[in-house]
Amino acid sequence: MTAKKIMREIWEYAKVIFAALIVTFLINDKLIANAQVPTGSMENTIMTNSRIFIYRLSYLNEEPERGDIVAFQCPDEPASSDPYLKRIIALPNETIEGKNGMIYIDGTPLEEPYIKETFQPDFGPYTVPGNCYFMMGDNRNNSWDSRYWNSKFVEKEDIVGKAIFEYYPEIKWLDE
Repeated sequence: MTAKKIMREIWEYAKVIFAALIVTFLINDKLIANAQVPTGSMENTIMTNSRIFIYRLSYLNEEPERGDIVAFQCPDEPASSDPYLKRIIALPNETIEGKNGMIYIDGTPLEEPYIKETFQPDFGPYTVPGNCYFMMGDNRNNSWDSRYWNSKFVEKEDIVGKAIFEYYPEIKWLDE
């Protein structure tokens, strides 16, 4: 094999590797985020150290819905910090209140089959501003969430994406 053929073959391999790196970067930066859950705030839905995929384009053409599990920048922390993972509980212009272990949205009790225990203490009422959301972890007694932040609400633009799939330690869809 001549030096010219060897260089041509190396160049072909380099192009494939470079293209794969670009595609990987674009997928990770623009389409899907890979995250490890650092705390127990979403237990028993998502356990500590679980690995999940977050779909970054979830809210490009649709609005976030109550019950969605989302990654977002915490309003009390700098944008350079790791995103939080919580469930959307109250939507824009709704009033949320927690009393006697129940969540009330505009005075109506919220059914939450994913909650395993009664939370303490009572909170609210808070009225969610337009284009904002009230977030809570599923493990209500061990979750640093909207109830405790100085800035209680997450703006839509601070939502990174919707958690859609857990792949470790178990495999399951999260958006069902």
